Amino acid sequence: MTLEQIEITTEELRHLVSSRAIEGETILLNMGPQHPSTHGVLRLLLELDGEIVVNCIPDIGFLHTGIEKNMEAKSYEKVEVMTDRLDYLNTMGNNLAYCLAVEKLVDLDVPERAQAIRVIFAELQRIASHFVWLATHLLDLGAMSVFFYAFNQRERIFDLMEMAGGQRMMTTYFRPGGLWRDVPAGWEEGVRELIDDLPRHFEKYEALISKNPIFLDRTKNIGVLSAKDALAWGVTGSTLRGSGVNYDLRKAEPYSGYERYDFDVPLASEGDVYARYWVRMKELYQSVRIIRQALDTLPGGPFRSNNRKFVPPPRSELGESMEAVIHHFKLWTEGFPAPKNSVYLPVESPRGELGVLLEGDGGPKPYRCHWRTPSFVNLQILPKISKGCYVADLVAIIGSIDIVLGDTDR
Repeated sequence: MTLEQIEITTEELRHLVSSRAIEGETILLNMGPQHPSTHGVLRLLLELDGEIVVNCIPDIGFLHTGIEKNMEAKSYEKVEVMTDRLDYLNTMGNNLAYCLAVEKLVDLDVPERAQAIRVIFAELQRIASHFVWLATHLLDLGAMSVFFYAFNQRERIFDLMEMAGGQRMMTTYFRPGGLWRDVPAGWEEGVRELIDDLPRHFEKYEALISKNPIFLDRTKNIGVLSAKDALAWGVTGSTLRGSGVNYDLRKAEPYSGYERYDFDVPLASEGDVYARYWVRMKELYQSVRIIRQALDTLPGGPFRSNNRKFVPPPRSELGESMEAVIHHFKLWTEGFPAPKNSVYLPVESPRGELGVLLEGDGGPKPYRCHWRTPSFVNLQILPKISKGCYVADLVAIIGSIDIVLGDTDR
């Protein structure tokens, strides 16, 4: 098979393929864009010497929606509903990053109760995201049981999200200045019941996986990423911590009150597929630990700022006050102006550093809204850590860096 027989999307890809492929000494193979093991619509152009990966070129663009430019055409309140659609496994985390950026841009206060509830939901979302990673990662390697176990527990988290926000995934529950509404009666008890029960499920998963000889053969010393290379490529999240680098934004640059909670940052030094698995499994226990502390210290009081310049009036006032109705109408039709300034606000998503660059121009719409997404950055290391591996190892490597293509391609 020659280079001309392969559909190449850009001229740049032609230059990246080695001369051996052009001369026919190696094989060029398309993996995707519909391959079931690529965690989204991703195409990999592989150069193979037999079953050994010589070169691997990720090709993204199949999910491009222009969502950042669309955000710049909406008022600040209306942008948020679009953030749910970026990393669709971290909807609450996306909401949190955007709300924190807006609040920093316009200097908007957030009540302590809202901050604590945000932390609880962000950690529940992290657990739910890790469940999807674990389920699909193991399924890619031929282990089916954990897929069903993990998704069953994920549904319990979605029940709590629906209880508070009315939706299971795309909640848009966080709002600039606080929350859409307070959590309902029975929600706290539901969260406590869940976190008291989850650790035994974590232990069950580890008992099935961690010493399984087939899993060890498929993950140990596969896709090794050194700490030096991880830092050089800007990798973050569990993939970075699996290479031994102690960096977690919840500790390094605390936001939303994370400095109040005591938790550890799991680290592994091997940098292989197994190390990245181990780090994420231990992070599940730490998320439960954070949630328990937030529940134990959950304050009362308001769930949303009282700054009427940026926050709509309570629903209870709409039937009693014409001024409240007018204010509500103007806020949702015209929006609020933000100062001519720019801010960058990063948070620790389940995949790494998720940052929002938000720039105002004095009007009700953002002049620039750019997202620094961890999946896009972490995907760039795939060519480096896959060279010399077998084709069969690629699905394990892709799963271990936990990419979401909605987070990668915007």
